Amino acid sequence: MSIPAEAVAAPAVVQTLAGRDGLAPVWRNDYGGLTFRAGSRYIKWCPHNLETSLADEATRLAWAAAYTPVPRMIEYGADADAEWLVTEALPGESAVAPRWLANPATAVRAIGEGLRALHEALPVGECPFVWDVPSRIANAAARGIQLPARFADAPAIERAVVCHADACSPNTLIGDDGRWTAHVDLGQLGVADRWADIAVASMSTEWNYGPGWQDALIAAYGVEPDRQRLAFYRDLWNAT
Repeated sequence: MSIPAEAVAAPAVVQTLAGRDGLAPVWRNDYGGLTFRAGSRYIKWCPHNLETSLADEATRLAWAAAYTPVPRMIEYGADADAEWLVTEALPGESAVAPRWLANPATAVRAIGEGLRALHEALPVGECPFVWDVPSRIANAAARGIQLPARFADAPAIERAVVCHADACSPNTLIGDDGRWTAHVDLGQLGVADRWADIAVASMSTEWNYGPGWQDALIAAYGVEPDRQRLAFYRDLWNAT
């Protein structure tokens, strides 16, 4: 996943959805999906794939919005080739915006505190979605990824929460005061051990801010590092 550095041609449906608003590309994912800013809206467009879907995200956004700041869905649609999702813009900038890349201590603290707040806000008992180890292994198998048998022997769940499921740095928004404001990209949100999220969120700090920030994020979340669970869930993320 990356921020497009070159000119990006918007698909025809995106141009139609934008109307008179100008389009600014803000993100490209590993499946060729694109996200554009269009005035006070964001338009996500992605070819169909087996890992996740914008339909799943639309459903999860509608559920999570009752409990925590997430984008409000305006429109979802699909055709034979791709899907699209239109949401309202939220206050704040991505934690990988230039101002936060230049201030990693503030960004990492905001991501850790925001992840803890998300976990505390979303009610596990009312969540209809799962992101546990068996479901992730099954999803990988459906995409032709056969994982080593050791992944079936997951650590016991330390605390079940509703996980973001893609808690990488870009998916936390940060306000001018340096505090988290919302979360985005919830296409796989579901119940799992909280360490599944903590492992990925902390690992992603190295990709975006350089080495030395992983434990700072865990401290901002408010727990001591659990090295066994961190290693397992980082390996699972990388393998799938």
